[in-house]
Amino acid sequence: MVTPAARAEGQRLFGAFQTWGAVPVEAAVLQPAETLLDLYGEDIRARAYVTQDPLQGEMMLRPDFTVPVVQAHMAGGAEPARYCYLGEVFRKQEGASTKASEYLQVGYEVFDRDQPLRADAEVFALFSRMLAGKGLRAATGDIGILIAAVKGLPTSDTRKAALMRHLWRPGRFRALLERFAGRAPLPKGREALLDRLAKGDKVESPAPQIGLRSRAEIEARMTKLSEDAATAPIPAAVVDALEALLKVADKAPKALEAMRALAADMPWIAPSLDLFEQRLQVLAAHGVAVDDLDFEASYGRTTLEYYDGFVFGFYAEARPDLAPVATGGRYDALTTVLGQGRSIPAVGGVIRPALLVELGGVA
Repeated sequence: MVTPAARAEGQRLFGAFQTWGAVPVEAAVLQPAETLLDLYGEDIRARAYVTQDPLQGEMMLRPDFTVPVVQAHMAGGAEPARYCYLGEVFRKQEGASTKASEYLQVGYEVFDRDQPLRADAEVFALFSRMLAGKGLRAATGDIGILIAAVKGLPTSDTRKAALMRHLWRPGRFRALLERFAGRAPLPKGREALLDRLAKGDKVESPAPQIGLRSRAEIEARMTKLSEDAATAPIPAAVVDALEALLKVADKAPKALEAMRALAADMPWIAPSLDLFEQRLQVLAAHGVAVDDLDFEASYGRTTLEYYDGFVFGFYAEARPDLAPVATGGRYDALTTVLGQGRSIPAVGGVIRPALLVELGGVA
């Protein structure tokens, strides 16, 4: 239930975004489930409200605005473009959570092909100004650095793809990394299967074949498992450097120094660190005090998976029980997925007006 106070605060923020040149857009409350499932897999089903429409098929109550806004822009939006929106989103909450399952969201999105760093700085600086004096702490990160770190690993494409799939699941990612480094044993069932394959035994079962995978697909999967078992471990120094990278958390300039040191063992991350340094310079030019800006290398790894670059959030440190008041980031790859052959650099963010009201931070 959205309160009148939250609605009023949302309208105020919505109007402020329009004064910055953003064009108001709307998105249907019911969104095709197929698009979201294709993007995020079945994980999104546990967090969204799903229903069945007799004509349109499986639908979801809108879990966010970014996907429909990107779809609308890629279908024929002008370039560059700035959009804003205001409306309810719906997210399931687990157990006895006190977090709202329906809440108001106001957002701002920038599509700019020529100056993505300036767009990053524009969005973050705008949010910083709009939320100034509310007692919030800003946190930033850069998923692009982590993606570069994984893509450059001296290991097979299969292993890199597996790590990339779980980059947004820190526990699973670490478990895979430890196994690929030879520091953790294989699951017992897989170890037994590989032992049989190594001996040349045929893996047969008297049970009838069921499910969607064909025999050929199953055999191809077993071949991949054998090839993976024969892959050399990722060098210990590289694994140590990657694990240290994931733990970097400091003021942005100090964090950059720490990551530069780690690049001695992962030189392939140097270009992404150069980009990070350039962004800090552009942020400073937009009035952001980068020397006081918190940076966490792992920030954004538990949010929606479409972020692939600069990410940020604003938190009420005095209320750790609350969700972030605002979040955002860069999602270039999403425009490629939804663009039907087209793509454009894009960055944006959202604010939850109800949390500002709860904190007493409305103007």
